[in-house]
Amino acid sequence: MKLSNRFTLTRVLLSPIFFLLYFIPIWTGGSFSRVSMCIGIPLLAFMEFTDYLDGHYARKHNEVSDFGKHFDPFADVIVHMSTFVCLMRSCSPEGGYMPAFIFILILYREMTMNFLRMVAVTKGTTIAARKGGKVKTVVYVISGFYGFFLETLVRFKVQLECFGIMKNVAVGLFILCVVLSYISFLDYLIHFGKVLKE
Repeated sequence: MKLSNRFTLTRVLLSPIFFLLYFIPIWTGGSFSRVSMCIGIPLLAFMEFTDYLDGHYARKHNEVSDFGKHFDPFADVIVHMSTFVCLMRSCSPEGGYMPAFIFILILYREMTMNFLRMVAVTKGTTIAARKGGKVKTVVYVISGFYGFFLETLVRFKVQLECFGIMKNVAVGLFILCVVLSYISFLDYLIHFGKVLKE
């Protein structure tokens, strides 16, 4: 397997580990809540860093391929859907940070985009990431880390009077994720519309 694709595979394999780290304290009534964040957040940072590494080494070693152009966004979806599911829950009795309706809208967009990529392949066309999709991904990452920052405050029992406002900011970021995801989706439809119409 090419080095760039190994970095991509790393994201796929680490996603369920991150998911378990986040949820174990919730399932066990708070056990290892601080440890889970101390391990989980650096793990997530590493996973996101591999997204840079796979592209870097694909270009450096001339490993850019149609397979990589599909595998990379697939791995991104696995990572981001895993993190968003986590952010729907919290160790706090007040609940999570991402409303279910926002998650389902993002999930619909990502699944539909992956389906369109498969359809395009049957026509001999590879739908690579476009600028709008990359911007959307950056906002996904920022909003995800912000949500985990809030959960870290909860698990370390840091009480802030403005915490309610901070949670509202998180919801605002997630709404922005939805808006950008659908804008980029429309961009893909416009750019590759001829292929998809056929």
